[in-house]
Amino acid sequence: MCNFAFIMAFNKRALEKKIFEASETELDSLALELFGFQYQENKLYRSFCDQLQISVNNVTTLAEIPFLPIQFFKSARIASGEFEPDIVFESSGTSGSINSKHYVKNLSIYEQSFVNGIEHFYGKLNNTCIIGLLPSYLEKGQSSLVYMVNHFIQNSSVGGSGFYLYDTAALHDQLLQNEQQGQATMLFGVTYALLDFAQQYPIKLQHTTVIETGGMKGRRMEMTRSQVHDQLGKQFQIPHVHSE
Repeated sequence: MCNFAFIMAFNKRALEKKIFEASETELDSLALELFGFQYQENKLYRSFCDQLQISVNNVTTLAEIPFLPIQFFKSARIASGEFEPDIVFESSGTSGSINSKHYVKNLSIYEQSFVNGIEHFYGKLNNTCIIGLLPSYLEKGQSSLVYMVNHFIQNSSVGGSGFYLYDTAALHDQLLQNEQQGQATMLFGVTYALLDFAQQYPIKLQHTTVIETGGMKGRRMEMTRSQVHDQLGKQFQIPHVHSE
């Protein structure tokens, strides 16, 4: 059974410490405690679980925790407890669609989360050229992805870091320069924009990590992830394409 009193007694620092300093074996227990907290404090989520006839006291594994469908984030304010959010992120959406919204209570926790996640796999990015090819995300809404990539751009000491929107010629020139100089580079790109760029400017990348962020946004025919990675791998001559 979840220890609700323990969760409710968390102050901000204790919660951050418990989340970010937990061992891998402690994460399952923590996730179950947080599930209990969200069930208690989020009326819509509690109603959703009740409709599924899922008792919070009988959920004992991560796989048993029900996930709220994305459409609820488009039609309701999904938040656990009452608070004034630091920021409200929105999905980029597609033409004519309603954007989903994510009310972030504490922006520093989000920042710590994505920094820890990236550095766990790639190390510190201070000396890496960070490039964003995220046109639809920049043009619509308040994107958490743009916020994350911009954070790494601002903290990079390498010239050429930035968002390239539709200036693919400049992006091509920057990648060529980085490759010639052996400069470590990380290219974040929405799927359709990466496919368009790779088709227009096939280039051998030896010092660049390509991270596709998903999304055709109605611009191209839908493809499986393996098809996307195979196509990008051939045109960039790289063995692996990463996924954000």
